Amino acid sequence: MHSDAFHSFTSSAELDPRSLTALGVDGALEAASHARATSDTLSGLSAHPDSRVRALVARHPNTPPEILGTLAAGFPRDVLENPGLPLIRLARPSFLGMFPPEGVVALLGVPDAPNWVLDGAARHEDFGVRTALAGRVGLSAERVASLGADAGWQVREAVAKRPQLPEPLVRQLAADDDYDVRKAVAVRPDLPTDTLRELVKDPHGMVRSSVARRLDLPLDCLLMLASEDHPDPDVLATLARRMDLPGNVRAWLASHDEPLVRAAALQAWRVPAPWLGRAALDADPDVRAALARRPDTTPDTLIQLSNDDAEGVRRALLERNDLPEAAILALLRSPEQDIRLHIASAEGLTDAVLDILLTDSDPSIRTLLSVRPDIGTARLARLAADDNAEVRRAVAYAEAPGEGVLTRLATDPNAGVRRAAALHPQLPTEVLPTLARDPDGGVRMMIAGRADLPDNVRAELQADPDPSVRLDAGGTA
Repeated sequence: MHSDAFHSFTSSAELDPRSLTALGVDGALEAASHARATSDTLSGLSAHPDSRVRALVARHPNTPPEILGTLAAGFPRDVLENPGLPLIRLARPSFLGMFPPEGVVALLGVPDAPNWVLDGAARHEDFGVRTALAGRVGLSAERVASLGADAGWQVREAVAKRPQLPEPLVRQLAADDDYDVRKAVAVRPDLPTDTLRELVKDPHGMVRSSVARRLDLPLDCLLMLASEDHPDPDVLATLARRMDLPGNVRAWLASHDEPLVRAAALQAWRVPAPWLGRAALDADPDVRAALARRPDTTPDTLIQLSNDDAEGVRRALLERNDLPEAAILALLRSPEQDIRLHIASAEGLTDAVLDILLTDSDPSIRTLLSVRPDIGTARLARLAADDNAEVRRAVAYAEAPGEGVLTRLATDPNAGVRRAAALHPQLPTEVLPTLARDPDGGVRMMIAGRADLPDNVRAELQADPDPSVRLDAGGTA
């Protein structure tokens, strides 16, 4: 579009934004960069599918503030470099408040965003904008202090997570009404000792759990958390995972009434052998599942757990790659199909395990076996006689099923199986004429596309009644 034509277009009394979005890229780029582009034209071009057009609209001084707001999320730098912003700010000092939250957050993501953006974000009604501001690096101490007193708890939580805070503000946030804010304070490495001791007594269990995770927690604080009058199971479970508890406390937690605590005690790096034996007989399946995940659980215990009535315990065993064969064989008796399917797809299965899988009642498991590279020709022969056609077809996709198996599959009663066999590169030559006369057109088409056809077979297929077969054989339709 030439500039004269563009001028005539923009001076028209009626502009249809839908026609502007359909404008060609070259014309739209020229229109969006024209010095006399009207606000209506720019508004229409702001929805153009080409990002270069939208970027030009974001930079144009005639673009309305509302449109700049919609473009800010995708083009924050372009919006900030718009030469019309000084006039917009003069006419509407609080114009940033009309921007969508995601647009203001994007502006905050520009490293050298000017102070007026930070001021506008601090006044924005959306707490998500103020939260993003609270997490921005390089804020002044005054602004951080102001955000630390924000009405939104998410904003104060973001302040509490800042790496550098003055001690008075840390103490203020440690006494915040919201537990999420106090929880964020509880993990700060610069927490004053007296403030830490106050958080040990916090009324909310999640805050005390955060305190219980601190590597530098004084011993008396550990004991205080372990001896609460009304202990929180989550707090005790957090303590039970620690290695620096007194032996009597660890032993008490390992035999606690709450299964969550007993299971957590088994997640510590080192656990006395008697605890492991006791956990194998625990009434709660979560405790036994935790034992199933431990690297030092004995093979005999793993075999015992593989026969567990609880599905969750058996599933926990699937996370291991060191199960003894007896445990794997026991898991194959699981009623859950996906447990058996998981085993069928594992590497390094023994012959005994593969033989059991061959007899599995689920055809999807036998299908998976058919394409295993270690299944062996004898087992493939058994699978080639499977009652399920999907299993037999999968055998035809195996890398090396053997000539005998392929010959058998080439005469399978299911056309889909015969089609798969017809594609196999190791298909015996003597089978080709039979498949070239197969009643199924799909089988004949698979054969017709082979590069190893004898001339007489190819000539026969070039005269096939099906035009697709003739074309694949190199004939004419």
